[in-house]
Amino acid sequence: MHRMFRAPPPHRLAFDAAARRRHKRRNVLHSVLLLVGMAAILWVSAWSLWGTAVAFWAMVGGVLGFVLTPGVAPDWVMRAYRARPLDRRSFPEGVALLEELAARAGLDHVPRLHLLPSATLNAFAVGSSREAAIGITDGLLRALDARELAAVLAHELSHVRNNDLWLMALADTMSRLTSLMATMGLFLAVLSLPLLLLGMAPVPLLTLAVLILAPTIGSLLQLALSRAREFDADLKAATLTRDPAGLASALRKLDRYQGAFWEEIVLPGRRMPEPSLLRTHPPTAERIERLLSLYGAATLPVSAIGPLRHHLPAGPAYGGPPRYRWPGFWY
Repeated sequence: MHRMFRAPPPHRLAFDAAARRRHKRRNVLHSVLLLVGMAAILWVSAWSLWGTAVAFWAMVGGVLGFVLTPGVAPDWVMRAYRARPLDRRSFPEGVALLEELAARAGLDHVPRLHLLPSATLNAFAVGSSREAAIGITDGLLRALDARELAAVLAHELSHVRNNDLWLMALADTMSRLTSLMATMGLFLAVLSLPLLLLGMAPVPLLTLAVLILAPTIGSLLQLALSRAREFDADLKAATLTRDPAGLASALRKLDRYQGAFWEEIVLPGRRMPEPSLLRTHPPTAERIERLLSLYGAATLPVSAIGPLRHHLPAGPAYGGPPRYRWPGFWY
């Protein structure tokens, strides 16, 4: 396999192992606490309706149903996005780079690389460590250089390696079950409203408060878990490439291309704020700050990404105005 990495020049900053361990412990702790919080919200919602015994078996049944339900094949997801696979003939540099990163991550199966016909800058991973696929848009491939592309691929590969896709699916299942419990409880409360007015079937106010607030709290915890897993994927990606600044550069470019640039033109100095609690990804500035904090004492061997000829895959260039095709717009 062609080697995509080479030794850095002597003046290059080293990768700080102590900072990496500190960030890792914090990311794991956040993820565990958030998952426990989501499970607790689900438990309280079920308990407020049916009591302890029924709530226990309802949660057991939900977990077993999630574990035993077959997942959607990654190739099906990519077909839904009208993505086409990239192989060594169409994009040899990118495929070789992904293989190198997968080997560093210790994956037995290299995810398949796909190109999405979209001018937006985006990349995502689907599947599991046994069978996964990574999709990159045409716009992303055109906007990033080789070093930044390697960092983005390492980030998506880290989601696969950390089983984040499975973890977020579990969190989504708990959030949906919590919403279902709340909907059922409120529906029963509405049905018992005539009896409630007659004073024959009082509904505890605590139960109503739990059923009303539980879906919102569960959704906020799910978003917080997503942000925690993004931090951990950044950390793992920096570990794989030994180049935190490469991912920081890619994040800065993505943030600029996808909104900040136009906001600075229209509203210079007054970028439109977005509530941090409602974000699926952490603020870019905070992600960059954490990445650059990984540079420090020379406690780990460091390597840098070598030259990578950045060719676009063979085929027609994508772009232009999107055309509507069910179920949405496509380039």
